[in-house]
Amino acid sequence: MTISDTTSPPLATADGSASAPDQAWTARLWGVLAVLCLVLFLDGLDVSMVGVALPSIGTELGLETTSLQWIVNGYVLGFGGLLLLGGRTADLLGRRKVFLVALTVFAIASLVGGLVDNGTLLIVSRFVKGLAAAFTAPTAMSILTTTFKEGPARNRALSIFSVFGASGYSSGLILGGLLTSAGWRWTFLMPVPFAIIALVGGVLLIPRDRPADSGGHDLVGAATLVAGMLLAVYTVVSAPARGWTAPLTLASFALAAALLVTFVAVERRIAHPLVRLGILKVGAIVRANLSIIALFGSYLSFQFMMTIFLQSGLGWSPLQMAMALLPAGLIVAVVSPFVGRLVDRFGSPRMIMAAIGSLSAGYLWFLFVGSDQPSYVVAIAPSVILLGFGFAFGFTSIMAQATAGVADSEQGLASGLVQTSMQVGAALVLALTTALVTGGSHAAGAAAVSFDQFRPGLVLVTGVALVGLAITVSPLLRRRGKYTAVPVVNRA
Repeated sequence: MTISDTTSPPLATADGSASAPDQAWTARLWGVLAVLCLVLFLDGLDVSMVGVALPSIGTELGLETTSLQWIVNGYVLGFGGLLLLGGRTADLLGRRKVFLVALTVFAIASLVGGLVDNGTLLIVSRFVKGLAAAFTAPTAMSILTTTFKEGPARNRALSIFSVFGASGYSSGLILGGLLTSAGWRWTFLMPVPFAIIALVGGVLLIPRDRPADSGGHDLVGAATLVAGMLLAVYTVVSAPARGWTAPLTLASFALAAALLVTFVAVERRIAHPLVRLGILKVGAIVRANLSIIALFGSYLSFQFMMTIFLQSGLGWSPLQMAMALLPAGLIVAVVSPFVGRLVDRFGSPRMIMAAIGSLSAGYLWFLFVGSDQPSYVVAIAPSVILLGFGFAFGFTSIMAQATAGVADSEQGLASGLVQTSMQVGAALVLALTTALVTGGSHAAGAAAVSFDQFRPGLVLVTGVALVGLAITVSPLLRRRGKYTAVPVVNRA
């Protein structure tokens, strides 16, 4: 079931094809969007806010660096490991039901995390919270894409959705600093009342929907997918500390690959697969998933390096560091509401190309202009501004392309796929960046105080963005060559 009201004839997209009719935005429609945006805001807030509180948590609970990292990585493990299953489960069991149950678990895990006095229990609560987010994030996206018709309405909704996601990441840095000064537990407790508000709003506003007609009898596929994804994400986030060539790391990668290969084999033969692999044959969807890795993986890794460099290298306070990076979040908040119109006019491929081009320019600028004592106005601010525009243009455009043309019964799958690419890809790029920046040190960032120590990581981040740019540009160049080629006529 979708909330829709057709008010205008079909519109033309940038490539001249007809799009779905526009849609009237009723009060209930705005309410559904507000609930979904609040949940995405909480997801982004949680990732960035907790990182600021880690030193205080370690001091009070007596946790070493190796244990502290799992407060972050435990969330990433649960989130990235089950995203694809979470999206498909929403299709099979019903989006509304899965969303509300997962949001309830998210709120309870947040409350427990703020009350426990044991490091192990805190890490477990973070893992459970990540599991819940693995169901709320793709389900929220699939509710949005099935509630808003493909075309201008969906692009506009995705633009607003992106504002709240980026605002969560950017405001989490500042709120984390303020709340940690009052007590680190507040960084865990603060999301609880907002999650409850979203839960009540979801019960009242989100329409009931029908589960998919098929695909619910693939227990072997579900088991191999969950085991393979969890092991893959675990290996990626633990490899920097253990060593990329350590026997256990290599064995974990091999086992994860074997499980995922088994999953693919099962999906190709079973009558009702958990995941229809044919969705990966759509070039635009594959490029969208690769683009989100380039976008989010490079952005998150650059933010990680800047956080260490500004605090450990330049001696800035957490609040000063947050304010230095804040312009990127503000640009996203201001620009994102208009990106949907730009996608309607120019098409998502061109917008993605502009986005990753802007990111690449920002990384290249800081790579060549940065120094041990960089000028904020000359070196840092231009990069931050370029990254802000890149993220603002890219997130909405990629999400629109990743879900375009997909049937309602598979919107959860498409949403889970692109968000899995985003989280797992970002974890991989961040793990590689961490290894390069720390030079193999087990204590991430412990010795990173000079700009030269960050240069290998900056080269990697820039390379990831440039590869993403090449993937985005190549089909546009092929298309232009196809339409502009002039046959050679033999005039002899």
